[in-house]
Amino acid sequence: MRLVLTGATGFVGRHLLTELCAMGHECRVLVRGSKHSPLGLACVEYRKVDLRNPAELQAALADADGVINLIGILNEKGWGGRGFRAAHVAPVQALVAACQAVGIRRFIQVSALNAGIGTGRGQSHYLKSKGEAEDILRAAQDIDATILRPAVIFGEGDSFFNRFASLLRFVPLLPLACPDAKMQPVWVGDVVAAIALCLDHRSTIGKTLELVGPEVFTLYQLVNKTARYKGWSRRVIALPNWLSRLQALMMDFVPGKPFSSDNYRSLQIDSVSRHNALLDFGIHPARMDAIVPLYLAPAGKVADQQPGS
Repeated sequence: MRLVLTGATGFVGRHLLTELCAMGHECRVLVRGSKHSPLGLACVEYRKVDLRNPAELQAALADADGVINLIGILNEKGWGGRGFRAAHVAPVQALVAACQAVGIRRFIQVSALNAGIGTGRGQSHYLKSKGEAEDILRAAQDIDATILRPAVIFGEGDSFFNRFASLLRFVPLLPLACPDAKMQPVWVGDVVAAIALCLDHRSTIGKTLELVGPEVFTLYQLVNKTARYKGWSRRVIALPNWLSRLQALMMDFVPGKPFSSDNYRSLQIDSVSRHNALLDFGIHPARMDAIVPLYLAPAGKVADQQPGS
């Protein structure tokens, strides 16, 4: 198939492009500018396109068989949700309109577990905007969409374990907000395998599929595991709810927002699922302890990691 991908220059995209090329697909990656690192794969073409320009976008999609959208951010510049809507909602609106204009039906949307969940002031803009993007696809005429909702994704180059490793590197103790938040991390290799399989499984059209790992952990456990994978002795301090909220408010003003009030609101909902679509694809989800030490542990220390540690 000839596929157009958006948001594919990041962590998941790099793994997905390698998988798609191995399967014989042709991939056109739409980018905003030249600030990306091409993978050097023969099957991948990078094209600069302004998604806000209908003519440019339609030209980029004209000869394609399907679209895969991976665009996503964890924090916005500023507040109020405008940045999240610009990143999550506006691109889907533009892509759906372009697909309808050129006659493309197949659309795979990589969303997030818990998208759209939560109401009122307690709902994070991240989850709300992800849910709004899903609603656009469900309502679209002449679009055969599959929506995938992965949990927190781990793997080589991830922004989860690697970020906590960076935080833990130079500190003997780490005050941790929302320590009891539950997560079911899923390996990027399993996620990209599911995305690729959706292309050949028309039975997934119209479905919203949740992708999770085989184990549930608290955030506190995951951060402690990060230190152990690195071979470090660190003390993680579990903050109570009021201090977690205060930390988030303070971090709202730190450049890059390593943590934010919106992250805090997202973490009020456990990122877990009883309905793992990976099993329906015949994929047996990988355990963290079998993968993370391979890229996080110091050289020569992988063999020392104990399963379940």
